[in-house]
Amino acid sequence: MNAPDRLVPRLTQFSHGGGCGCKIAPGVLQDILAKSSIPFVPKDLLVGIETADDAAVYRINERQAIVATTDFFMPIVDDPFDFGAIAAANALSDVYAMGGTPLFALALVGMPVNSLPLDVIRRVLEGGEHICARAGIPVAGGHTIDSVEPIYGLVAIGIVDPERVKRNAGARPGDALILGKPLGIGIYSAALKKERLDDARYRAMLASTTKLNTAGIALGRRDDVHAMTDVTGFGLLGHLLEMCRGSHVAATVRMDEVPLHPGVFDLAREGLVTGASKRNWDSYGRDVALPPVLEPAQRAILTDPQTSGGLLVACAPQARGAVLDLFRAEGFAEASCIGEISAGEPRVSVV
Repeated sequence: MNAPDRLVPRLTQFSHGGGCGCKIAPGVLQDILAKSSIPFVPKDLLVGIETADDAAVYRINERQAIVATTDFFMPIVDDPFDFGAIAAANALSDVYAMGGTPLFALALVGMPVNSLPLDVIRRVLEGGEHICARAGIPVAGGHTIDSVEPIYGLVAIGIVDPERVKRNAGARPGDALILGKPLGIGIYSAALKKERLDDARYRAMLASTTKLNTAGIALGRRDDVHAMTDVTGFGLLGHLLEMCRGSHVAATVRMDEVPLHPGVFDLAREGLVTGASKRNWDSYGRDVALPPVLEPAQRAILTDPQTSGGLLVACAPQARGAVLDLFRAEGFAEASCIGEISAGEPRVSVV
């Protein structure tokens, strides 16, 4: 059997894409936002849309700033509780990626109420509430609509010291690149849709996507952590390129050091990848240098859309050990140093 006992109908049958693979391709999004601007930018808006960062940050006094973000998507799994839990963990990740601590959440709910039993919809909400309880916050309200596809997510509100905000800009030449979670969630989701994901790998998928990126709070307090983001729908290469562009630096990724979920390489070799992986590559591949020996499956892994993916950290080279120790103390046993930042035009080289 592929994953836990399913309720009928399957949640994923309603959605044309699942999890962060639903995101608009980065190249298309860039075109949409190219002419967007905020006519008035208050001085206390510390982080806005300028570098495609994970959340907005607004200073309210010298010691406190509000972190605000929203994230929602269609089902990546069929179990409604699991879907809600994954979506909530994914939304809260953006607060942690800024170095913030969550305060409360609002639920965003769109459901085909004439097609899904109400107890199934309720279980989605319970999954999200469970994750928020683990984060120590309430779901304090929200909004619902009747929609064709099931949609669930959160508005997440957090708090951070303005002096401790971590952005996806700020990486420096010589910095070490550390990734907190293995890659392969999009590949797992593709295998799940084709009923090719066994129970053990489903459990690995669920454990990863519902693990809160709480390490971001402590990482935010470190002066030797220069930039931070989380890896989600644009894949490792896409979010690393955002870091490079915001920081005006280049990066090198060592493929052999990139952690992968069990069986991901074999699944990718079998063609069990998402359409979003190709859309991602088409959007930013011109800014990536790949070695001739890299297999198509490996490229698919590097562009694989992650849902509730790991934190990507650029830190001073002498802090590498301490940052890895911090990750592991928070339960991220597979955190790994995957490369370095260097001077140069914003590009990523894979070796």
